[in-house]
This record gives sequence, C-alpha cells and structure tokens, in this order.
Amino acid sequence: MNVLIVFAHPDPRSLNAALRDVAVAELTAQGHTVEVSDLYAMGWTAAVDRADFPQLAPDARLRIAAASSDAFAAGALTDDVTAEQDKLLRADALILQFPLWWFAMPAILKGWVDRVFAYGFAYGVGEHSDRRWGDRYGEGVLAGKRAMLVVTAGGWEPHYGPRGVNGPIDDLLFPIQHGVLHYPGYAVLPPFVAYRVDRLDDAGFDEVADRLRARMRTIETDAPIPFRRQNGGDYLIPSCELRPGLEAPGASGFALHRDERDA
Repeated sequence: MNVLIVFAHPDPRSLNAALRDVAVAELTAQGHTVEVSDLYAMGWTAAVDRADFPQLAPDARLRIAAASSDAFAAGALTDDVTAEQDKLLRADALILQFPLWWFAMPAILKGWVDRVFAYGFAYGVGEHSDRRWGDRYGEGVLAGKRAMLVVTAGGWEPHYGPRGVNGPIDDLLFPIQHGVLHYPGYAVLPPFVAYRVDRLDDAGFDEVADRLRARMRTIETDAPIPFRRQNGGDYLIPSCELRPGLEAPGASGFALHRDERDA
C-alpha cells in the first residue's frame, strides 16, 4: 500500500516525532510505501483566506465554499493545496498523527483539512435529490481508501473512558473520524491512542512503540469502525435522519451512527 502520514507537531525531537519514525520504519519493513507531510516543517499555512483563490476578483465577496468550488473546477487552487490533494489520491491509506490539544487536533492540522478538503474534492460532490444526498459518509472521492488517527494525550486513560471526566475518547475523536474522514469516503480504522505521554520513561515509550508497530502491521486488515453509510438505506433522504428502530438498545448521540448489528 501507499501510506500518507500527515504529521502535526512543532518539535522534531518530540515523542510524536519518535512515534512517527517508528510508524514509518514498520510500514516500510512491511513493504508499504510511505510519504510524510510534516506540516510544521513544511511551513504549512493554516488559515483559509483570499490568497487561496487567486482567480477571485479583488472586489468580490469571499464566500469560501463558492470560491473553493470555482477554484477547484478551474484547476486554480494554490500549488501547496493541489500537492496535498495529489498525495491523498496516490495514497491507499491516510494517517493523521497529532497530540490532542484542548480536545482537538492542532490548529495547523485543522487548517490542512480546511484548505485541502476543497469543495468538489472532498465535499459538495454527487447527486442531491430525494434519493441521495451527495456522495458523502462512506462515499466520495476518497472511498475505497483507509484512514486512521495516531493520537497522543497527556491525561490518564481512565480520564477518557466511558465515565471519565474528559469524555469518552471515541466521542472526542468523532468529529475527526466521522466528520473529516468518513465524510469523503474513507473506511476509518480504530484510533491508536497513547495516554500519559508527558510522563513516559524509556520502558513506557518502548511499550507504546511496540503497540504502534503492531497496529502498523495490521493497517491493511483491521476492521474499520462500523459507521453507517448515508445513502445505504439507514437514513431518511433528504432529512438525513436515522430511520427509527435501527439504533442499538440504549444508544444515543454519536453512537447512533455506528451499525453494530454484525458486531
């Protein structure tokens, strides 16, 4: 497989950088081709602004979705954005690797999504009618590819458990796994999460590295999170609400969008 790692940590001597190197080495040893977008090292521009749309008239109002659509259709997106889109199209699997900062990904990585996932590329594609509501949530340009998160957190694992004060880790990562990755079609693998990373000693790092190596060895075969497909019959179109009676007993919130019938 061709694997793209989009990496977001500012320090090349960080634990995250060491884990990135572990992942690259293991994937390469397994015969995969690996490409890395190191966003800080690249000097990635995070904020979307008029500079993203060179063909937009100076006096025109900046409507992001419309400007993105027009620029993508005209092949007029900036070179840095199109280079990342090309990497995504080449890759069979995408890994987003980042430290969990304030319950989310770092701003530079969110900015990579904002700019690279352009209208016509990652959203705004497909038929919108009383039968389908676009090619999204399991369909789209990136369907048939795999994706996963590699995340580090400073808190203890119980803090992110079902009753943890920070909220369940699956809920915290849902906007990324479901809303960023599943939306344009990816089959999303369960995340790799390392906890209490600020307190890791050498033995602790070795344990985390071994777990990461094991996940890299199964990236091609791991079962994805069973997110429902929007146009697969589970949702009413065009309201995109889950059909009554499909939820697991007691399920609510984000859990409604997982199909556990064959689990």
